[in-house]
Amino acid sequence: MMKLGTHIRVLRRGQGRSLREISGVCGFTESLLSKIETNRVLPPVATLTRIARALGVEVSALLDADMRPQTVHTAAGAAPRTLVATTKGYQFRMLASGRAGKLMEPYLFVARRGRITPGPLQHRGEEFLYVLQGRMKYRVGDLEYRLGPGDSLYFNSAEEHDMTPLSAKVVYLGIFADPPALVEPHRKGLKNADSDRAPQE
Repeated sequence: MMKLGTHIRVLRRGQGRSLREISGVCGFTESLLSKIETNRVLPPVATLTRIARALGVEVSALLDADMRPQTVHTAAGAAPRTLVATTKGYQFRMLASGRAGKLMEPYLFVARRGRITPGPLQHRGEEFLYVLQGRMKYRVGDLEYRLGPGDSLYFNSAEEHDMTPLSAKVVYLGIFADPPALVEPHRKGLKNADSDRAPQE
């Protein structure tokens, strides 16, 4: 299976687009994009969302090239055991990755106390979080929420947001949604429209 960074590079080159163009649309440096494409950095989902939008594809397309517009059923025993670790410090597993044309991107997140790199994230769209296990603080804009099992949060992800585990381990469901009109390749003015803060390298 092709590595994430290698797949991003193949998609970018297949569109005939440069590191400078894609990193400019995403709002971060060519250096960071180069590190991602050479698999030296595995960025948080917020950064993957920006890259996918710049390439005009879904985040799922970066992680799974074999997608189809179909119902995706994954039995508990058939779910992948491995989680993808990011430089932000949390781990994640994409859910329903084989479904093409999704309006939502669902993930299972696992975060551990003391391993999360502080720093706000921002990207277009909306998010819904539902805590399955453990406790955490979650900041959205100027407000901070304490969340435990059964608690949920729905917010505009263009606002700065960040999380801090309070328990040793936190497991939560995250669903990202981005209006389809914003996921178009080469959309005029996209660079200016996506001028929120660049993620840290």
